Amino acid sequence: MADRSSVSSELSRELSLFHITMMGLGMMIGAGVFIGIGHSLQQAGPGGMVLTFALNGVIALFTAMSFAELSSAIPRAGGAYNFARIAFGRGPSFLAGWMEWFASSVAGSLYAVVFATYTLHFFEQIGWLGWLAGAVPVVKRLVAVAIAALFIYINYRGASATGKVGALFTMGQMIFVLAIGVIGVSVALAQPDRFQNFKPFLPHGWGRLLVTMGFVYVAFEGFEVIAQAGDEAVRPRSNIPKAMLYSVLIVTFTYVAVSLATVVGVKPGSVPGAVWEWIGRHPDTGFERAVAKMMPREILGSLLVTMAVIFSSTSALNATIYSATRSSYALGRDRLLPRFFSRVSPKRKTPWAALTATSALVLVLALLRVRDVASAASMMFLFVFLLVNVCVIKVRLNMGDELSYGYVMPLFPLPPLIAIACQAVLAAHIFHMSLAAWIIAPLWVLAGVIIYFCYSRSRAITTEDEILIFQETPPPAGAGYRIMVAVANPDNALELVQNTYKLGGAKDARVELLHMVPVPDQVPLADADQYMREGKEGIIEAMLSLGLRFPISTTLRYCRNVARGITSAVRQKRINMLIMGWHGPAGGGAFRLGSTVEPVIERAPCDVVVLRNCGGSRRFGRVLVPLAGGPNGALALEVAGILADPQEGQLVALNAAGGKRHFDVDGFVAQHRHRLRLPAERVRTKTVRCLSVAEAILAEAADCDLIVMGATREPLLYRVAREMLPEVVARRCDKPLVVVKASAGIRSWVRRWV
Repeated sequence: MADRSSVSSELSRELSLFHITMMGLGMMIGAGVFIGIGHSLQQAGPGGMVLTFALNGVIALFTAMSFAELSSAIPRAGGAYNFARIAFGRGPSFLAGWMEWFASSVAGSLYAVVFATYTLHFFEQIGWLGWLAGAVPVVKRLVAVAIAALFIYINYRGASATGKVGALFTMGQMIFVLAIGVIGVSVALAQPDRFQNFKPFLPHGWGRLLVTMGFVYVAFEGFEVIAQAGDEAVRPRSNIPKAMLYSVLIVTFTYVAVSLATVVGVKPGSVPGAVWEWIGRHPDTGFERAVAKMMPREILGSLLVTMAVIFSSTSALNATIYSATRSSYALGRDRLLPRFFSRVSPKRKTPWAALTATSALVLVLALLRVRDVASAASMMFLFVFLLVNVCVIKVRLNMGDELSYGYVMPLFPLPPLIAIACQAVLAAHIFHMSLAAWIIAPLWVLAGVIIYFCYSRSRAITTEDEILIFQETPPPAGAGYRIMVAVANPDNALELVQNTYKLGGAKDARVELLHMVPVPDQVPLADADQYMREGKEGIIEAMLSLGLRFPISTTLRYCRNVARGITSAVRQKRINMLIMGWHGPAGGGAFRLGSTVEPVIERAPCDVVVLRNCGGSRRFGRVLVPLAGGPNGALALEVAGILADPQEGQLVALNAAGGKRHFDVDGFVAQHRHRLRLPAERVRTKTVRCLSVAEAILAEAADCDLIVMGATREPLLYRVAREMLPEVVARRCDKPLVVVKASAGIRSWVRRWV
């Protein structure tokens, strides 16, 4: 595996760990506090509001772990788009980038509106807007557009200016927001009777908590903007994961402290009715009213909140414009959107064309109602984050051996699975907060599907991580049993053909011949023809031998990792059995069976038959089948019966009992013999007591012509530290050997589709 830790980029690499952490915090601490608190109190009550931020923080941490792992392995601008491109291909990746672009743009417009709402409300309180009379709503929209335009210009100035301005405003917002939290907690500790404001804790029940969690989730999407900094961050493989996890932990603590301060900041009895109801009557500005009551003079509280809003909403606006711009830039870079989107300013090193398109979205969306904008943003981020959590599972399983990770999440795959379930539930409950969100978000996704099929699919350029089809013939018609033969070179083609003839004949199969073209990383794919010749020779030789007996199709493909290319072809073509050749043990390291064979055995969602030294005109009279039960044992027995000489072949079913566990080899053979139509006289069972199972198999193999045994089912990480049985036998015995792995039922079904 090549270490690609040094990632080239035509954007400027100037953002430090501090800068990208501040960008993440800046994107989070915006509307989450100033809009989310009032609406959460209105919907879920005081306890529900605090739990909304605390539980969302836990879910966000799980998703941040997924983003951190993928960003450390794939540090490029594009975020979720890049992850989906590698995990699922062009279609899903385009939708991921398309949704991410819209989600960040919607969030940016929300922060612009929040800035205008709170700033003008403060000016109204001090009497500066009396002359406007009924024109305040119009002025609010104009102010939102103006502040958005200012930060669009800052983003145009370049990544350095974006990062420095973002860090400055984020530091300001953290000071003011934390000041509010500290003052509120101090007041509550000095006057414990204020905790009575939390009664009743959940006045509307637990169901409303899901509604508010979905609505407020937009407040936790700051780690998404950090993922966009892959092309511009210093030491991205280490700094990006750190920034993501730091920002989520810091912001969760901040949200909980500020939400607690909001409830206890108002003295019981100082407002009509329950405190939480009084705050919730003004959801857009309720937070400001509560903090004003906490201060000796209300105007000081309003000023404090207004300053916090100015810093928080502008830093979040700066970060969201940056994120949305990089999403659309990545789509243009790979030609999924017109090439215009990938244009970069030679002087500023900023993607000015993508910024222009993003600016138009932000300015138009700023004209919508605050609640609908926030709900639509949360909806889109929930969709994006759900997809990223699926991506991290697929990428780890299918590409974990070929990527250079700077961070690997603990307890995999539990965190992404929990996050997927929670995000699906929260997205469904946003319906109760805003019907418009459930109209706007699906319409944007539908528009993306139409654009992809009408424009993007035929124009997208191939990336180095994709699987490219060079030549392919149509698969045989019908829905019968399908065998795929992975032909590596002409030298092993004859061996594979002879055994495929036996296995395919027994299964009445259709045969597909596959060759993965080994194009070196440094060679352009346009020059791949010179590397295809050897594979073509092997496939032609196999076709000449098999074509008269079986329906045949062929395919030549390229993938940077051969094992992933083979596994992908198996999934795509719904293969029932894969046949491969093997040269023998590869020595120490993670892949003792070889960097191609072992990952295929681990991941292929079908039966796998691996042949070593089984060619020539050999007739297998006595076939040894070591058995310990399970589906691999059943497949080994079946393959041994097919490969053994049809007239004189005899199977020796061996159980080498090396421990206390008792295995009924006679019962196992009897159970499967009738299904496999093996005559009783052709199968002999034998049980031996031994200290070493490998030694017993090797001793019995001395009198055998062929060994057929099941692959080890332990996961790869377990096999790194311990040599497995097939490896020992292969290393110490030169007899023809077949290693088989049976399809694992529901596990293989999941691998086939996921």
